[in-house]
Amino acid sequence: MIDAVISAMLRETMPDAEVQVGSFNGTLDHLDVFVRSKAFAGVSPLDRHRMVEKALAPARADGRIHALQIRTATPEETNG
Repeated sequence: MIDAVISAMLRETMPDAEVQVGSFNGTLDHLDVFVRSKAFAGVSPLDRHRMVEKALAPARADGRIHALQIRTATPEETNG
């Protein structure tokens, strides 16, 4: 369920986003998120992370996400 919520939040700002969500410690509040989007083209890694953090800010603020590991890529990049 949380992966659908996270994906929807990210697609509000990046409609083409391919999103993969996993839990890195077995709970649903410590997440590993991979986002592939054209929106990252020409954007530095730090700014990409800021984009993801901004999109997920409501879930961070209300405690649904406690820890977040972010990987990003453009469609042209092979991995994040």
